[in-house]
Amino acid sequence: MRMNLLMTKLLTVVLLSLIFALPLQAGSLPDFTVLAEQNAASVVNISTRQNSNKQQMRQFNMPEFNDIPEGGPLGDLMRKFFGEHGFQMPEENPQKRSLGSGFITSDDGYILTNYHVVDGADQIIVRMNDRREFVADVIGKDERSDIALIKIDAEGLPAVKIGDSKNLKVGEWVLAIGSPFGFDHSVTAGIVSAKGRNLPSENYVPFIQTDVAINPGNSGGPLFSLDGEVVGINSQIYSRSGGFMGLSFAIPIEMAMDVADQLKARGRVSRGWLGVLIQDMNTDLAESFGLDRPRGALVARVLPNSPSESAGLQVGDVILEFNGTKIHTSSELPPLVGRSNVDEPAKVKILRNGKERTVKVNIGELPPEDAVQLAGTHPPKVSENRLGMMVSEVNEQIRKKYQLSSRRGVVVESVTGQAAREAGIQQGDIILSMNNIGVEDVPQFNKLVSELPADKTVALLVHRNTGPIFLALRVPEG
Repeated sequence: MRMNLLMTKLLTVVLLSLIFALPLQAGSLPDFTVLAEQNAASVVNISTRQNSNKQQMRQFNMPEFNDIPEGGPLGDLMRKFFGEHGFQMPEENPQKRSLGSGFITSDDGYILTNYHVVDGADQIIVRMNDRREFVADVIGKDERSDIALIKIDAEGLPAVKIGDSKNLKVGEWVLAIGSPFGFDHSVTAGIVSAKGRNLPSENYVPFIQTDVAINPGNSGGPLFSLDGEVVGINSQIYSRSGGFMGLSFAIPIEMAMDVADQLKARGRVSRGWLGVLIQDMNTDLAESFGLDRPRGALVARVLPNSPSESAGLQVGDVILEFNGTKIHTSSELPPLVGRSNVDEPAKVKILRNGKERTVKVNIGELPPEDAVQLAGTHPPKVSENRLGMMVSEVNEQIRKKYQLSSRRGVVVESVTGQAAREAGIQQGDIILSMNNIGVEDVPQFNKLVSELPADKTVALLVHRNTGPIFLALRVPEG
């Protein structure tokens, strides 16, 4: 009996060893050959030419001189001037070329690419898979989404099949075709690493993150699903070396097509706008606002004459849902608002003073320039408090520079204690509210501070050079 048991165990070990020793079957991995063959003709190489003379002349605020006669007195004078002052003489036929990719979206010559591929170009040259070349016209471009729509004069072109990135799953295989470093129609593959990724410089694009090898020249090229549908436009990478490091980002195709349709129809893009400045919630802030966990978008400022001001949104409101979509992080809100129809109402669920309520906001159109002017001029310090900071009054000059609606708040002159330092309070901050109670002046601020319960977390709203922000401060004992 014991012998039979030993033989059984030995046979099991031998069988397992044989199984793991077998080579990985090719059928267990996707075959990209058909997908690449079917779509290669729909992907184009894009090169641009820019007159560098214009750039040099603009750099020195000089007029542009065209067609300077070679060997003439003006040419000699220009060469002498540039040479004696250490500048390089502008070339006679300067052309700056940049390389990117694009893909055909319709058989009559419309092509999608990135804004940064064609921005500033004097001429755009599209090279097809069969080596034909066309000069393209810009139909429209949108910097916020990094999308450009161009067109070539051709018919019967092979167009890609447009898909939907919403159906993508994390871990799914995807394929990119482009021209990295000018190597036309290179194919690389990888998986979807994450969805809805928001980058600091791109508030309105929920990027698809992949580990597909993307390098300079891939920009504007398509990202394909295994079904052969375009699900994104390869836009940028995260890299410390300038080359691929496993972090690539693609614009969702449904957003790109919406932008393209608007550019084709009217040459510009319209986006929804709430008119609030928001920030993310952390554990301490969530506790101070009565949330069980960090979630939502915290309103740090309501801009004047904005849809949010008209709807009654307030600083300190936490936006939990937008038109029925839950907001887990603040970065999820701008793309939702941006895709909303202008002049149509939206339901916004907020948390205010510990209670949830729904507010209707009539969505406005995002202005061309959405910036808040901030400054930091401070009068002499006047008071110190138990939170560990020296504060002073807000004068009229500060009020105007910070665009404050009234002379409320106190200015942090210096940070002297541990509690303020750990909260991230900085010199020059203007404290506008504490636990959703507006700060009027130094005496009232000190009174609020004296009434704070020890070892509790409170939320401070401050203005600083980077914009309004809530900070969570734990009140020290004593």
